[in-house]
Amino acid sequence: MIPATFAQAAARGIRGKCPRCGEGRLFRKWLKPREHCPVCTLDLTPQRADDFPAYIAILVTGHVMAPLIIMLSLDFELGPLAMVSILVPLALIMMLGMLQPAKGAVIAAQWWFGLHGFVKERLPEDNASGPA
Repeated sequence: MIPATFAQAAARGIRGKCPRCGEGRLFRKWLKPREHCPVCTLDLTPQRADDFPAYIAILVTGHVMAPLIIMLSLDFELGPLAMVSILVPLALIMMLGMLQPAKGAVIAAQWWFGLHGFVKERLPEDNASGPA
């Protein structure tokens, strides 16, 4: 139920699932998180993702779009209107498509590290298999 690593918790958040149980839906609307997980009842009200998911989406979009813009301008003879009509919709689709997964990952990170009122939860360590 509780993930063993941060990567597992982040992957659950990216998929829009509860970072603790991985089963309940994290969002009730596109970018509106639920107040509680419907499966494990994790209180999600402490989350404070704010603008960070948008910064992540903009950063990733910019790094993907920059080489594309350079390639289109050097390898093809496209006019300004053609460039805008290709690049603007592509950038909007990329940014809007990344917002919810980025917000889910940010919420999962806050839960994993116990930030903003989340309780830091970890699997119990198995001391029997450790060195004696």
